[in-house]
Amino acid sequence: MTVLHNQLMSECPESSLERKLIAEYLLGKGYRMSDVRKLPEPEMIRLMKEACRYAALRLAEIESRSKFRHKIETH
Repeated sequence: MTVLHNQLMSECPESSLERKLIAEYLLGKGYRMSDVRKLPEPEMIRLMKEACRYAALRLAEIESRSKFRHKIETH
């Protein structure tokens, strides 16, 4: 493994939900995390960037819904 590969994998998300969302994305593409680690570096990087973007968007959606519900419940 290269330094870039190790760096990308060490920058994996810290939250359990974020990790699950990344795993969900990867499974949708036909991969498990263990499969991704075996891919050629350019492909692994591309796929992990896509998965991280997906997770970030889903987390933002979840947070927005939570804030919206809280706002409705307090009014």
